[in-house]
Amino acid sequence: MIAAGLDDEAVIANIGVPSKELYAANDRDLNFYMLGSYTQATPIGLGLSLATDRDVVVLDGDGSLLGTAALPVVAAEAPANLTIVCLDNGAFGSTGGQPTPAAGLVDMELVARAAGIRNTCKVQDEEGLAEAWESRGPGPTFIHAVLAPGNAQVPNIPLSPVEIRERFVRALRR
Repeated sequence: MIAAGLDDEAVIANIGVPSKELYAANDRDLNFYMLGSYTQATPIGLGLSLATDRDVVVLDGDGSLLGTAALPVVAAEAPANLTIVCLDNGAFGSTGGQPTPAAGLVDMELVARAAGIRNTCKVQDEEGLAEAWESRGPGPTFIHAVLAPGNAQVPNIPLSPVEIRERFVRALRR
């Protein structure tokens, strides 16, 4: 749903499966696929949002977000052009499905609120996600998308890290 709704937003996709699924669903030059940089999607998205007027979307995972203290920094900087979508499947989906603390213990929307992000919501189905996506206003916005564990069967991204970076930077300059 998110991939189909992308327009001119720059997207930072978390390592592993989220990047591969985005590539399979809607590869575009404004997608930055993380390769081997666990916990860094939101910090990179924050930095990018502060450096551009373009809308920036981060597709991050519950495990990744719980592995960093980036959300209070996002709240403090308060970039109006940043949307973070927490893809919460309660598992480290890219490394074998081990449960994260979000599996029945930690509520990621409440973590974002506690960090100081005011514009938050929790969605549990495609209709709710579509509504949250369309109604996102000035950010930072945090969309907590609760998902069932499991991954789509998609191939690896056939681009090198250098190719990903170069085409992303070119697209940002347009």
